[in-house]
Amino acid sequence: MGREEYRKALKLGKKDYQTRLLRGEKPILQVLDDILPNRSSYSESSIGLVQIPIDQIAGTKTVARSSSFAGNFMPILREDTEFAAKWESLLDSHVEEGIREPIKAYEYMHKFYVVEGNKRVSVMKYTGAVSILGTVIRVIPKPTQEKENKMYYEFLDFYQLAPINYIRFTQEGGYAKLQEAVGKGPSEVWTDEELLDFSSVYSRFVSEYRAKGGDKLNITPGDAFLSFITLYGYDAIEEKTTSEMQALVTKSWEEFVLLAENSGINLKMKPNQKKKSLLNILHFPNLVSRKLKIAFIYEKTPGTSAWTYAHELGRLHLQQTFQDEIHTVCYENGTQENIDSLLEDAINAGCDLIFTTTPPFAQASVKAAIANPKVWILNCSLNTSHRYIRTYYSRMYEAKFLMGAIAGAMAENNRLMYIADYPIYGSIANINAFALGAKMINPRARVYLEWSAKKEMDIEERIRESEASCVSGRDMAIPEEASRFFGIYHIDEGRPRNFAMPLWHWGKFYEQLIWAIMDGTLKYDDDPSTKKAINYWWGMSEGVVDVVFSKYLPVELKRLAGLLKTAITTETFNPFAGILYSQTGVVVGDPEGSLPPEEIMTMDWLADNVVGNIPAKEELKEQAEPLVKQQGVKKKEG
Repeated sequence: MGREEYRKALKLGKKDYQTRLLRGEKPILQVLDDILPNRSSYSESSIGLVQIPIDQIAGTKTVARSSSFAGNFMPILREDTEFAAKWESLLDSHVEEGIREPIKAYEYMHKFYVVEGNKRVSVMKYTGAVSILGTVIRVIPKPTQEKENKMYYEFLDFYQLAPINYIRFTQEGGYAKLQEAVGKGPSEVWTDEELLDFSSVYSRFVSEYRAKGGDKLNITPGDAFLSFITLYGYDAIEEKTTSEMQALVTKSWEEFVLLAENSGINLKMKPNQKKKSLLNILHFPNLVSRKLKIAFIYEKTPGTSAWTYAHELGRLHLQQTFQDEIHTVCYENGTQENIDSLLEDAINAGCDLIFTTTPPFAQASVKAAIANPKVWILNCSLNTSHRYIRTYYSRMYEAKFLMGAIAGAMAENNRLMYIADYPIYGSIANINAFALGAKMINPRARVYLEWSAKKEMDIEERIRESEASCVSGRDMAIPEEASRFFGIYHIDEGRPRNFAMPLWHWGKFYEQLIWAIMDGTLKYDDDPSTKKAINYWWGMSEGVVDVVFSKYLPVELKRLAGLLKTAITTETFNPFAGILYSQTGVVVGDPEGSLPPEEIMTMDWLADNVVGNIPAKEELKEQAEPLVKQQGVKKKEG
């Protein structure tokens, strides 16, 4: 048997050898000594006896045996050589009793290079083994700012907690996310039982993932697995049978494709331009065979949350606009614990369309959409990348620019305060737009930034300390709170005098979306040639955002604000056009330039007239965690 198997292995080796030659690559094994930097640039550490993943064995330590194998570790020496006889003997031994003698190897940047045992590795690769026992010395490069180096040091930190060498990621932060996804604290060590369970779950996933064609995607199995357990939960995946795992991987495939494409988000800045004719309107009931049933799922109640109240007004607007065509229901007090059941209730109730109105509900929305492909589910969030749902938000920064201009004009001492809630996508653009608006009207204006979600925050005390003469508070009044501390206001003898208030006209958004569903144009948003997630991001020009001026605003300023409002609405003025400065330098240096929507959405800097910073997750209250975890602003590289 050995001779015939060697011929097959030799054939595989020669094929790989020729293929690499044609691609201009080295056709034989990689040699670690040829790759390593200067001796002073790395250190060595023995990690003892470990299971080495076969697919991570890349070559040999020295050049001595490299020419006996093709780059895939298959033999390339003739079958009448002593080498071939030893290879055949090893194969027979492996088939009869298994290869038990450990190899010796070096590990460098996740790859292994053999010192002793090249033929054993070759045999094991030929027979499809998953791993081989080996005594390993780890080569540790000095830390640098290069991405691969930083990711490797993340792996080294993780390895101290969980000696797992078979999972890799393509982006920074993967190991910390994995630690969190399996329910472990940042510095919590894994038990032997947890390591065995993880190995089993990961192996079952990778088997199904590769069977589906995962190796053709431009991500690692680790990337896909992390996305998978983040979506469904590690504990839930751990309990899945093989057939259930297979079905779930198949249903979730578009998520892996989107992750591999890394092509960003398809931002829809305007509704579809197809106009509704009179004939459409007269025959509107004929556009659908029955009433659409639409569910709205809220995190709180309209009485206790301004955010929920704004969406409830949108639902009521929708119901009034389409009295004969739709029926709406709402679910209140949604949480991370009950969102799955609320979605299930809405689906079982026959809802065709579901709006989940807060970012932390995105993951549950995706799961429900995968399980129920005939139900449309949209989540209210920004920069959320999923293929099975669509997301929506409004360009509130347009209104904030206008409010900043009003505040700058009304600031008697050039001091303004902006009270933000969470450092999430969109909120930084709101802050900067406000600061730019204030600076345009009053170049001396300074915006003191505070975050209501920070621990031990006393906003009233901060307002007093800043001596701000104008404050930007929460966007809307909370119905059950008798408070006027919202919008732009000036505090006069302990009482607020309101100047302007931003409005979220969610009803306008929902109305236009329903029209697109009814007349069939919504489907044209999805470009089959790309694999991008779809995010609707509409603003003043679509009627989704507005600003209301109070009677206390001077007539002249109201007129100026009206002109600015018209300019933004007609898109003849862009708040983020022209030269822009951050706290650390120039962001846009071209007077004719402007920030693209994607950069506005993902801003991680503050304007130069803002006094304050973007808080870290650790500085925020516990209740901020779900939202910041889902939508928190991430610092972009360099």
